[in-house]
Amino acid sequence: MSEERPDRMLSADWAVEVARHSRVFKPAGLGPFPVALILHGCGGKTPFLEDYARTAVQAGWAAVVVDSFRPRGYSSLDAKLFVCTGVALHGLKRSADIFAMLAWLERQGWADAGRVFLAGWSHGGWTIMDAYAIGEGAARATTLADADAAKLRQRVRGALLVYPYAGYPSLTSARGWGDRGPRVWSVLGGKDQVVGWKAPGKALDRLARDGLPVDRVFYADATHAFDDDRANDPRARYRPDLFAQVRTYFAGALGACA
Repeated sequence: MSEERPDRMLSADWAVEVARHSRVFKPAGLGPFPVALILHGCGGKTPFLEDYARTAVQAGWAAVVVDSFRPRGYSSLDAKLFVCTGVALHGLKRSADIFAMLAWLERQGWADAGRVFLAGWSHGGWTIMDAYAIGEGAARATTLADADAAKLRQRVRGALLVYPYAGYPSLTSARGWGDRGPRVWSVLGGKDQVVGWKAPGKALDRLARDGLPVDRVFYADATHAFDDDRANDPRARYRPDLFAQVRTYFAGALGACA
């Protein structure tokens, strides 16, 4: 397994590595388009996330399915053995990818870098939450010398958190995001045996107490990864009906942030 890069890099330099392994989806035309950054779970950049990217395109947004593993030299087996078990690449460290991609969007003529939406599934949701919770400590935590919490506050219009990991050592429940975070949409499952629903619910409660607008969808009979038809966790049960509902929910969130 490779090192948890980056290390004392600039955001734009790390962005080159992340972007070349990620996939861009764009509406027809030249743009500039608002952009949804889609962050995968610990299983990696799996195909179902591309359906969410296509949903964004239909809503008039560009989308980037960000690959956090290949730039670090992680194989699928590495991810299962080390990331899914919490040994390597915690959400806080991975949040470097968010700051990097914000810098990368500044250089893309098709992108409106001032209108960004963050969407994260499981480990990707943890990554988004810790990016906000760390605040002014972002440069130290990510080892990106220019990681700037102000860019999150100024450029990100909203965030979608789908069955996000929010247990130890995630930061949101204890620290919150302050009172200048984005509007939040969330999806939790009552039969989620991976991240549960109580810890994510506690994190969302903290955001609401801090004054952030938090919208919640709770599917009482949904497992973890219910929207992934190729989920490799035996506890997951694919629900195409709920998958369709969450895509509609995502489109609505994007529409509210356009």
